[in-house]
Amino acid sequence: MPLHMIKLCVGVSEVEWLENRASNGKPLIVHTRMTPKRATELEDGGSLYWVIKGTVACRQPILDVKTLGEGKASRCEITLEPCVIRTAPLGRRPFQGWRYLEGKDAPVDLSSAEATDLPDDLARELRELGAW
Repeated sequence: MPLHMIKLCVGVSEVEWLENRASNGKPLIVHTRMTPKRATELEDGGSLYWVIKGTVACRQPILDVKTLGEGKASRCEITLEPCVIRTAPLGRRPFQGWRYLEGKDAPVDLSSAEATDLPDDLARELRELGAW
């Protein structure tokens, strides 16, 4: 099961903004300060899940993770595929930076059959949160 990453999409209020940005067909590069120690696992089928306004709303597959510079001046660039895949909404509290997300904990893609067969109590809770 692949390892994923989750990150806040600060300043963005709609998934459409990410879709428009990805529509040019060029890979998106996300800059972070710290390089993930488990970068090889992320590159092996992982995705970056975006939290938009308190809800995991979509993901982009990770193509590459690389460290630039050395010492205190080092930083990380995460290259993402230029496609945005919408996911089943999943509420998430604010956090700083990024976090790992195990495959078993990741929301399903909305295009898959699993996303439409949510348990009633989960669907109700998502609607109450305004995420569905």
